[in-house]
Amino acid sequence: MSGRQGNKLPSNLPQLQNLIKRDPTSYTEEFLQQYHHYQSHVEIFTFQPDKPSKELAELVMFLAQVAHCYPEHMTSFPQQLKELLSYHHTVLDADLRMTFCKALILLRNKNLINPTSLLELFFQLLRCHDKLLRKTLYTHIVSDIKNVNAKHKNNKVNTTLQNFMYTMLRDSNPTAAKISLDVMIELYRRNIWNDAKTVNVITTACFSKVTKVLVASLKFFLGRDEDEKQDSDSESEDDAPTARDLMMRYATNKKTTKRKKKLEKAMKVLKKQKKKSKPEVFNFSAIHLIHDPQDFAEKLLKQLENCKERFEVKMMLMDLISRLVGIHELFLFNFYPFVQRFLQPHQREVTKILLFAAQASHQLVPPEIIQSVLMTIANNFVTDKNSGEVMTVGINAIKEITARCPLAMTEDLLQDLVQYKTHKNKNVMMSARTLIHLFRTLNPEMLQKKFRGKPTEASLEARIHEYGELDAKDYIPGAEVLDVESQKEKGGTQEEDGWESASLSEEEDNEDGEWIDVHHSSDEEQQEVAEKVKSMPIEERKAKAAAVSTSRLLTQEEFHKIRLAQLSKELNSAPGKAAKRKYIEIDDEEEEGRGELLSLRDIEHLHKKPKSDKETRLATAMAGKTDRKEFVKKKTRINPFASSSNKEKKKNKNFMMMRYSHSVRTKNKRSFREKQLALRDALLKKRKRLLK
Repeated sequence: MSGRQGNKLPSNLPQLQNLIKRDPTSYTEEFLQQYHHYQSHVEIFTFQPDKPSKELAELVMFLAQVAHCYPEHMTSFPQQLKELLSYHHTVLDADLRMTFCKALILLRNKNLINPTSLLELFFQLLRCHDKLLRKTLYTHIVSDIKNVNAKHKNNKVNTTLQNFMYTMLRDSNPTAAKISLDVMIELYRRNIWNDAKTVNVITTACFSKVTKVLVASLKFFLGRDEDEKQDSDSESEDDAPTARDLMMRYATNKKTTKRKKKLEKAMKVLKKQKKKSKPEVFNFSAIHLIHDPQDFAEKLLKQLENCKERFEVKMMLMDLISRLVGIHELFLFNFYPFVQRFLQPHQREVTKILLFAAQASHQLVPPEIIQSVLMTIANNFVTDKNSGEVMTVGINAIKEITARCPLAMTEDLLQDLVQYKTHKNKNVMMSARTLIHLFRTLNPEMLQKKFRGKPTEASLEARIHEYGELDAKDYIPGAEVLDVESQKEKGGTQEEDGWESASLSEEEDNEDGEWIDVHHSSDEEQQEVAEKVKSMPIEERKAKAAAVSTSRLLTQEEFHKIRLAQLSKELNSAPGKAAKRKYIEIDDEEEEGRGELLSLRDIEHLHKKPKSDKETRLATAMAGKTDRKEFVKKKTRINPFASSSNKEKKKNKNFMMMRYSHSVRTKNKRSFREKQLALRDALLKKRKRLLK
């Protein structure tokens, strides 16, 4: 009894910890006793650091839990722990090392340690061959830096750690370098370290000799940011023109077949314009934040030329170089001959290589360099000796390259490709038609007259700019449809008058119970203005547009009118021209706006689904069949090793042998009564078998 009531606090650390947290001043002596006990254990530990010590681990965790209660006594405790870890982390017992790290994390959470020195120590501990420890440290580093920058950016801590990271990425230990890179990438994705310094530190990892580090850094620059995608999707498109105006205009006018066709054509053009105005779903802020993209791309190309890594790594390097060249419009002329070597139909992942060639082309590349790439694709892919799919991929690649660098297309090559418009393969035919449609908008003069289609106002204005030419306008194109002076008040009174007249006419004709056609004054005014603008010469249009653009700030409604007027230019035929042939319908998916990057579908797109081969059809058929073993009759023998019976042997005999046998001949000569009896005996036999 007396032993049970005795003071067990020196040996029961959890109970003492609980009591100290409740009343620290009353248990100062007990705490100091445990602290001295800890110091003596540390002295013993320094003689044999590789030996496990359970008592030392318990004392360290106890002191870490109550350190905030006695700050004056525990000033040297965190520093002592850090020194023990930094000096002996390679030989320490795994459990004891994990305990020391957890104690330091606990002290950091209580804000008793400076984050900079602790995180630098943890980065050094990533060299340890302990997977659980590395995972724990990675989680703490990310969460701690996140908490440091929670209220506001702590630039002092961030700068110190980023400088330290720069050295860690060059560490001789590949595991430590890889985890350090993962930390930086994770912090960038969480928008904690999303500045230019972080991105430029990660660029140094692209030249690492460790494959894992190289691949991780390349994936970072080639990846997507989901948050940016959600933000871009959530952006409102209220100011974009809607189909409601077109539908109302059609509904309030007389219904004719001509107007219906015009409405359908207008809806297609509107859909095309909406797709062009969509924001980019990719996030290339990391590529945009690189300080010197030209130097970075040149070093990557040099690394690619001497690279001995797997083909997948080479493909990633080519992808990153093509993105850098396309986005920043760099001059990297040696990249095109390098890609040209791989442009063969039998080349592995050739569609991706074609995509890289298209991404790396832009208007500032000299046309002679891109022309050699186009001729290589045309000679290797667009020939009748290849299959339809290969030819389609080649024409699609040529179309995407010329869309970004129109000057590279020669008139002779274009005339040859246009002839595939009548090819027997539908995929090749539709790809040639999309190429024709592209040059109708870029430069119709390069096409033969029969391929130019119906001339529109937009096609008359279209022309390819010379190499290096900048088309800078001092006015807003399409602003000529607006008045030079703002007429808001006049428009408001006109709208009121219109509604009053409409309401009066409703009251008068309400007795008849019929629908009333309400004509929108805005539509009528817009048609009148459009007719006036058509009659104006081009120089006068430009002068009026410049006067409107510089006279006042335009409202959203006025921008809306300008967009509708620009859309109508693609619908309205050119002055003095009539519709001579039918409108060629092109797949809407082909007309998506070209952003900074292309997708692989732009190259691989086939209008007609290819036929499946025999193996694919057989696999599909077998996948649809269920397992029918439960419905099969189970044949069991008393002796599984016994030979087959005479009845079973008869089934496997040749028919010509059995045809003239005695049993078969007598069976054919049976009378009706004999057949009846045989059927009865067979049914009785079957019944007996089922009853067993």
